[in-house]
Amino acid sequence: MAIWKLHGDGKIAGPDDVVPPHERLSWGRTIGLGAQHVVAMFGATFVFPIIMGLNPQLAIMMSGVATILFLLIVRGKVPSYLGTSAAFVGGVVAIYAGGGTPQQVTGAIFVSALVLTLVGVFIHFVGAAVLTKVLPPVVTGAVVMLIGFNLAPVVASVYWPQDQWVGFAVMFVVILLSVGLRGFLGRISIFIGLIFGYVLSWVLDLTMGQITSYNAGTGEVDTHWRVDWSGVMTADWFGLPPATDNAAGIVGWHLPEFSFNFTLLVLPAVIALVAENVGHVKAVAEMTGENLDNKMGAAVAADGVGSAVATFFGGSPTTTYAENIGVMASTRVYSTAAYTVAALVAILFGFSPKFGAVISATPGGVLGGITVVLYGMIGLLGAKIWKENKVDFANPLNLVPISAGIIIAIGDVSLRFTDDFVLSGISLGTIVTVGMYHLARLVAPQHLKDRADSELTVEDNVLIADPTGHQALENLGLEDDHGAAARRRAAQDDPTQ
Repeated sequence: MAIWKLHGDGKIAGPDDVVPPHERLSWGRTIGLGAQHVVAMFGATFVFPIIMGLNPQLAIMMSGVATILFLLIVRGKVPSYLGTSAAFVGGVVAIYAGGGTPQQVTGAIFVSALVLTLVGVFIHFVGAAVLTKVLPPVVTGAVVMLIGFNLAPVVASVYWPQDQWVGFAVMFVVILLSVGLRGFLGRISIFIGLIFGYVLSWVLDLTMGQITSYNAGTGEVDTHWRVDWSGVMTADWFGLPPATDNAAGIVGWHLPEFSFNFTLLVLPAVIALVAENVGHVKAVAEMTGENLDNKMGAAVAADGVGSAVATFFGGSPTTTYAENIGVMASTRVYSTAAYTVAALVAILFGFSPKFGAVISATPGGVLGGITVVLYGMIGLLGAKIWKENKVDFANPLNLVPISAGIIIAIGDVSLRFTDDFVLSGISLGTIVTVGMYHLARLVAPQHLKDRADSELTVEDNVLIADPTGHQALENLGLEDDHGAAARRRAAQDDPTQ
C-alpha cells in the first residue's frame, strides 16, 4: 500500500481541490474523515448480519480487517470500504430454512468468497469485458430479482408476525424518510428507522405490557417483551465477541463447516458481487480521473479475500460500499489513509460485546418493517438493471428462459436428485436462468441473437448494471453497490470527470 504524501499543507485548498488516493490531509483531518466513513457504512454493516443470523459485533470488526486487506491487495490505488454484503441474504435464509447452522452459513459463504477470488484473478488476466458475454444484463437483472423476491415468505412468516404494528410503523417511517430526507440523513434512513422502531417497541413495553405473538427465539406463539436486554446487561463493555454455541442460541466467532448443498444456495450471489466490485472501480476511476482498469481484477479478488477471512472466523461477507463512495464524491477526498483510519475504528468497535448485544436485541417487529422494504427493493432493482440496459422482452430469447428461472426462485420450486441432494429456490432459479439462456442462444435463429447482442453495444454494459441498485439502496443507507449515483454527482460537480 502506498506511503501517503501530505497533500499541500494538509488542508483542502478550495471546492475544486482533489486529494488523490496516495496523499493525505493532516492526521487530525484524516481521522475526522475516517470517522465519517465509519458512520456512513455503519447502519447497513450491522443490519445485514442480524438478518443473516450472524454476530453484528464480529461483523463490524471483520469489516475493518477486510478493508485493510483490500487496500493492501490493491496497493492503495482503489479507495474503498468493505462492509457487510446484502447479496447473500437470500441464500442464507434458505440455509436456515433447510436446518443449517451459523457454521454452515459461513462455510458456504467462505467457498463463494474463494470463487469470487478466482473470478478476480480471471478478470485480471483476461479482462472484464469477457463477463458481458457470460452475464449479459438480462441475466444479471434476473439473478438480482430472484434473490430479492425469494425472500418474500421470510417477511411474511418470520419477521412480520412478531409485531405487525411496529413492523408497519417502521416500514411507514423508512419509506417517508428515504424520500423526504436529503443528503446524508436520507442515506441512513434505514438506520433511523431501526432506532425509531427500537424506541417504539420499548415505549410499548412500558405502556402496553408484554405482547402475545410469534417468538422467533422459541419458534412458537407466546407472551414476551418486545425488547429483551437481559443479554445487554450481562455483556462486558470490552472483550472479544463470544464463541458460537448453537445449543444456547449464542452466535459469535466460529470456524466454518462445509455443505455442498448449502454452498449452492449462496453461489448466485457471486454474480452480483462481481458486477458490484467492477462497477465500483469504474466509479472511482471516473471520480479520480485515473485509469484503474488494471486494478479491476485485483479489486474483485480483494473483496473475495476479505469475505473469506471474515467468514472463516464467523463474520459476515463483505462488499465495496456505496455510502462511502458518496462520502468521497461529496468531499473529493480519495485518500486511502482515511479508509485505513475507518477500518481501525471499526476494529475497535468490535471489541465491545455490550455494543454487539444492543444490536442483537433489535426487536423482530422492527426487522419486519425494514425487511419488507429491503427485500422488495432488491427484487425490483433487478428490473432497474433491465430498464437501464434497455433489455428487449419482446425477444423470446430474453423472455422465455428468464421467466422460468424467476418463477422457480420465487415459488421455491425444487428439483430432487437424491434424498441428500436437492436444488431449489435461488440456486435452481439461477442455474436455469444462466444455463437455459445460453442453451437457448445455441438454438435461436440469428435475428434473435442479433437483437439480444444489440443490448451489449453500450460500453461495459454489464459492468455498470447497478446489480443491487446503488442509488436506491444508497438513499436507504444500504450499501452494496457500485456507485452510479456517486458518479453522477461527481460529473455534476466537475464536468471534466
